Amino acid sequence: MNALQREIPSNPPALANGSGAAAILSAGIGSFTLAALAIAADRSSGIKSALIFYKPTGQLSGVTTLAILIWLVVWAILDFRWKKKTIALTKTNRIAFVLMILSFLLTFPPIADLF
Repeated sequence: MNALQREIPSNPPALANGSGAAAILSAGIGSFTLAALAIAADRSSGIKSALIFYKPTGQLSGVTTLAILIWLVVWAILDFRWKKKTIALTKTNRIAFVLMILSFLLTFPPIADLF
């Protein structure tokens, strides 16, 4: 082999996808948090009054603020831990998809009224 040629590795190193996986999973967790907080605020007067951050919007201000904060915190933690890792995206995507479907179902009035 001459100096201009080099061996091509048979197994190239996997690209780190941890940041993307963190974003996907945190979106699922954030959406589920929004749905769970909305149901909790509707069912409990104590939680409802604790979640009123801005009176004209009622508990919706606290529900959305806390859901966004949880989403951002989870995203930051997962990104910090997974940034340089290769994560199994199939499993991560499934978990995030299930959480988003549950979120949708929990915010659908006939299902939410069951709680």
